[in-house]
Amino acid sequence: MKVFEDAAGFRQHYQSSVATIGKFDGVHTGHQLILQQLRSKASEYGVPCVVVLIEPHPEEFFAATPQECPARLSELEEKLTLLEAQGVDVVCRLRFDASLQAQSAEEYIEEFLVNGLGIVCLIIGNDFRFGHKRRGDFAMLQAFGKSHGFELLESASCEHQGVRISSTFVRQQLQKGDFELVELLLNRPYGISGTVVKGQQLGRDLGFPTCNVKLNRKSLPLHGVYACDVLVNNEDLAERFLKGAANIGYRPTVSDSNKAVLEVHLLDFDSDLYGEKITVIFRHKIREEQKFASLDALQSRIAIDVQTVREFFQKEMPI
Repeated sequence: MKVFEDAAGFRQHYQSSVATIGKFDGVHTGHQLILQQLRSKASEYGVPCVVVLIEPHPEEFFAATPQECPARLSELEEKLTLLEAQGVDVVCRLRFDASLQAQSAEEYIEEFLVNGLGIVCLIIGNDFRFGHKRRGDFAMLQAFGKSHGFELLESASCEHQGVRISSTFVRQQLQKGDFELVELLLNRPYGISGTVVKGQQLGRDLGFPTCNVKLNRKSLPLHGVYACDVLVNNEDLAERFLKGAANIGYRPTVSDSNKAVLEVHLLDFDSDLYGEKITVIFRHKIREEQKFASLDALQSRIAIDVQTVREFFQKEMPI
């Protein structure tokens, strides 16, 4: 899969495309249905299938504080990995900034879609809005399609028990801790990937060393302590799953910085994973994140959490 930062990069390699546009946060089954539609149409035309990926999310651009942003299900690198797994040929990143915000809907169509990506077919939701003051809509795209010779198709929709599957719906189920339903909605268990970085070493001082995962998101889809599987892939371990107790949140007992953290205590494992990429797969919520009166109280609670995680996985293991 090729990734371009603009349409000019695309034009150096290709002349035309079948494209769709969106944030694709989580690449859930609703997105996967659209991507199936995209691949099929691209095959019909004999051109590459292109995902125009809006990054950053417009909500992040407009938000005054991180707390105002909808929590991301996936960071950019995670999205790219997921899109490649879905058979996407090209991702063209559409950087949402002041310049794009000011661009007229007509310029967006002519300069980016027609002249830039050479679209022969565009697949988009009938509620899609774009351009300055969101003047562009499905009807405008239909009119331009007729005058510029490209096909416009409404994107397929996927439902679960009468509810349209969306990133918002997935976030709601994560907040409820319904990981079985989330796995169904994503067609995979929910996880967060990142590089292990050096932290404050507080967990080790408390007797529970942790892997601190670097996060690049303004707000979190999960908060609290969880039982998790951890996928590690390095030369020494090859690819293997470990069990762990994960804390994701803001560590109110030891910090008031409001900096989001994901830290995982791996059960029965004490090797150095600094610099390694791991994926933390959430299986069960143990408790909410809370502020403790002292480090001793925190240490006691971590011991209870780790034991609770062990008991959860013992129950999950087949007899």
